[in-house]
This record gives sequence, structure tokens and C-alpha cells, in this order.
Amino acid sequence: MKKRFNPIKDKSSEIIEFLMASPDMPDDEALRFKLRLSIEEAVENVVRYAYDGGIGWLEVGTSLDHDSLILTIELRDAGVPFNPLEKGDPDITLPAEEREIGGLGIFLCKKMMDSIQYRYEDGNNILTMTKKV
Repeated sequence: MKKRFNPIKDKSSEIIEFLMASPDMPDDEALRFKLRLSIEEAVENVVRYAYDGGIGWLEVGTSLDHDSLILTIELRDAGVPFNPLEKGDPDITLPAEEREIGGLGIFLCKKMMDSIQYRYEDGNNILTMTKKV
């Protein structure tokens, strides 16, 4: 299941709901919570930072390998090249006011998903997240 949103300005909720409504999504509520949080963080990063003013496109999709029960969520955009996985994990032992700004969302994604991969290909940022469902 795939869809391209263009432009993405003010469409975060619509994009997130599209992905969560995928027939590939599991019924388990605890698992859906983790998936939704990861999707929200990834989508918000693209909507806020990929394009100047949100005038650009985001293609999102899901697929489920029925043999391995691996759900794959992919986000593709042509915005500013940015690998969110390059930033180190935040030091969560520090009080919130002493931590560097940024990076907590992708850190949560890394903890909740089984894998997250980034690649830049043919002028596109491609973020792929997987989870055994």
C-alpha cells in the first residue's frame, strides 16, 4: 500500500492516519501504539525539515511479509538530504533541561522498531522501518 502526498504542508495527521489504516497493520493495540509513535516521529521530521515551508512531496507505504510477519514502513522524499540515524543517541540519564535539543524522536523509533535504515538514492531520502508483528 503506497501513497504520495503533495504538498505535505499541514498534512501530518492525514499521512499518519493513512499509514495506520493500512491493512498491513496488526490488530494488537500495544504494538499499534509503538508503530504509531514511530510513524508520527518519522513523518513529523519530514514535514518539518525536508522542505522549505512544507512545499514538497512525501511518499509513504507499508508492506507485510506474510511468511516472516515482518511489517515494513517506508518514507521517501526529495527534500534536503538528511540521515536521522547519524545523530548520536541522547543521554537520557541527564535531566531534560541539560540534554541537547533534538534526537529524542528518532531514539524512540530505534527503541520501538526492530530496525531502521536510511539511504539516499536518486535524489531521495528513504527511511525504512521494520517490525515483527
